[in-house]
Amino acid sequence: MTLRPSRFVLVCGLLPTIAVALLSLSRPSFFASLEYGAYDRFLRALPSRPPSGRVVIVDIDERSLSAVGQWPWRRDVVGQLVERVRDLGASTVALDIVFAESDRFDASGAATDEAMARALRAGRVVLGYALTFDGPPDQASACTQHPLGVALIQRDDRVDDPFFRATGAVCSLPILTQAAGASGFLNAAPDPDGRLRRVPLLMMLDGRVLPSLALAAVVASAQTRDAVLRVINVNAATLLLDNRSVPLDGKSNMLLRYRGPKRTFSYVSAADVLSGQAKPDLFKDKIVIVGTTALGTREVVTTPIDTLFAGVEVQATVADDLLQRDFVHVPENGVLLETVVVVALGIVLTLLVGRVGLAWGGLGVILVILTSWASAFRLMFADGAFLSPVYPTIGVTSAYAAMAVAQLLLERRRADRETHDRVISQRLMVQGLLSLTEVRDVETGRHSRRTQQYARVIAEQLAKHEGFSGYLTRDRISLLASLAPLHDIGKVGVPDALLNKPGALTADEMAEMRKHPDHGRNVLLHAEQDVGVPDDVILAMAKDIVYTHHEKWDGTGYPQGLRGVEIPIVGRLIALVDVYDAITTRRTYREPMSHEEAVAFIVAGRGTHFDPSVVDAFVETAAVVGRLMAETESTAVR
Repeated sequence: MTLRPSRFVLVCGLLPTIAVALLSLSRPSFFASLEYGAYDRFLRALPSRPPSGRVVIVDIDERSLSAVGQWPWRRDVVGQLVERVRDLGASTVALDIVFAESDRFDASGAATDEAMARALRAGRVVLGYALTFDGPPDQASACTQHPLGVALIQRDDRVDDPFFRATGAVCSLPILTQAAGASGFLNAAPDPDGRLRRVPLLMMLDGRVLPSLALAAVVASAQTRDAVLRVINVNAATLLLDNRSVPLDGKSNMLLRYRGPKRTFSYVSAADVLSGQAKPDLFKDKIVIVGTTALGTREVVTTPIDTLFAGVEVQATVADDLLQRDFVHVPENGVLLETVVVVALGIVLTLLVGRVGLAWGGLGVILVILTSWASAFRLMFADGAFLSPVYPTIGVTSAYAAMAVAQLLLERRRADRETHDRVISQRLMVQGLLSLTEVRDVETGRHSRRTQQYARVIAEQLAKHEGFSGYLTRDRISLLASLAPLHDIGKVGVPDALLNKPGALTADEMAEMRKHPDHGRNVLLHAEQDVGVPDDVILAMAKDIVYTHHEKWDGTGYPQGLRGVEIPIVGRLIALVDVYDAITTRRTYREPMSHEEAVAFIVAGRGTHFDPSVVDAFVETAAVVGRLMAETESTAVR
C-alpha cells in the first residue's frame, strides 16, 4: 500500500514525535546538559528572594586566623566560640567542621577536647560529619550519629530505595560526637556538569535514616516532633516535618533555591565573636552555622548562580529554604507531563503543517517553542515547579525537520519525474523531426544520427579547454548531443530535386539550398509559439544549432555572416561535425575522404572555417571519432 504524498509528510512528522516521547520517558544522559542549561537559565531569571534573616554564618576567615592563629585552633577556643554564639541567643549552632583528630596543641589531647565537649553538652549544637560510599560497610559503630525518626510511606513497594546508602562515615572524635545532642552529614555532590543544584536531606547508614547538617539544625531549632517521608514514585517524594512539606526527588534530594550570589547571607567574623564585638541581635533566635572561608581551609563549589560558592553557604541556603518553605521542585508526575506535552505539540504541529504548509508551519514551530519556554518559566515563577521545555522543543523541531525533509524529497521526486518526462518529450520531438528528414532523404537522416555521436565526443573534450568549461556542463553536453541531429531539419523545405541531385548544384540551386537554416529555425519558432513556451532552454539551443551551423569563423558563412565568438558555441561545434561527416560519407557525385584526409582537411580550415579551439578538441579526439565513423560505416553496409 502506497501512502499519498500528504499522508507521507504527516507520518514523517509523527514518527519523530513518538521517538522523542520515548526519549522523554527514558531520560538518556546525553540530553542532561540541555536540561541543566534550561534549569539554570530559569533559576537565574527568577526574581531574587532575599534570605529570611533567620540564618547567620560565623566565618573563620583570614581576619580570624590573624587574631587567633592558624587553623585548626585549640579545641577549647572552638568551645569558647560555640559558647559565645549560644550565649548571644542562637537557637541552634551547627558546626560545618569535622574534628577527626586529637588537638595538636595538647600532648594528651584530653584537656582541650574535653573543654570543647563541655561546650557541646550544654546543648543546641549540631555537629557535622561526612558519609563515605567507596568501601565495604565497616566502622560505622565507631561514630555516634543522631538518626532522624522518619516514618516511611510508600505507595508501591516496587519503587526504588529512596535513600543513598552510605558504607561508612568520617566523624569527629568520639568524645565530641557523644557530647553533641545532634549531628548531620555534610555531603553535597554536584551534578555531572560540576554544578551543585541539589543536596540530599536524608541518607541511610546501617539501616538508620540520617539527616543533613542543615536539616538537623532546622529540626532542632523548630523542635520538630513528627517526620514522614512519603515516596510518590521513582522521581518524587515529600518530606513532612510537622506542618512543613518539603518536595524531594526520588533519592531524597532537595533542589536549592539560591538566595543570590556568594556572601548573600549575613557573615560575622569569628574574631568578632571571640572578642565580644558581635552584637547580640545578630544571633537572637537564629540558626548559626560555623564554617571556614579562609584560603586553604574553605570548601567551594560551583552553582548555577555563582562560582566559588562556599560550602558553609550551601548549608545556610538549605536551612533558609526549609525555614521559608520556598522551594524549587519537579512535579511528582513531571516526566509524564513533559511526555504528554511532547506528543500533544507534535500532533498539533503535524496537523498544522498538513493544513497550512511548511512556511506557515515554520512560524508555528517558532511560536510553539516560545510558548513552551514562556509557560515553563511562568510555572516556575508562580509555583516553583520546573517542567523542562527541552523535550517539547526537540520534539517539535525534529517533527518539523522530518516533514521538511519529506516534503523536499517529494518535491525532488516530482522534479525528477518532470525532468524525466521532459527528456522523453525531447527524445520524441527529436526522433519525430529526425524521422521527418529520413522520409525526405534517408542519407540526411543517417548523417544527422552520426553527428550526434561525434558531437558528444568532441564537446566532452572541448569542455576541458579554458573558456568552455563554464558553458559545456555535463547536462548541456547531453542536451547538445540529443539536439545535434536536428541541425539539418530545415532541409525538409528544400525541393527533392535539389536534395537528390547527383551532380554539383548551380549558383541558384546553391542559394536555394542555403535557405535550409532559415527553414529549420522557422519550424522551431512555430513549434515554440504553438506550445507556448517562450525562452525554453532546449528550443533556444536547438535554434542556435539549426541556424548557425553553417557560419564560419572568418565571417564568410551563412545565413548571417557571423564572425568568431559571435557564433554560438554549439553552432561552431556542429559546423565542424557537419563538415567531417559530409566529407567522409559517399555521395553520388564524389568519393568519400579517408579519416586521415578528413582530419587534414579540418586542420587546414583552423581559424578560417572553424573555431581553432574546436579544431584542437577534434584533433585530440580524432582517434575516437575515426573509430565511430568506421563502426557506422560497417553498420550501414550490413
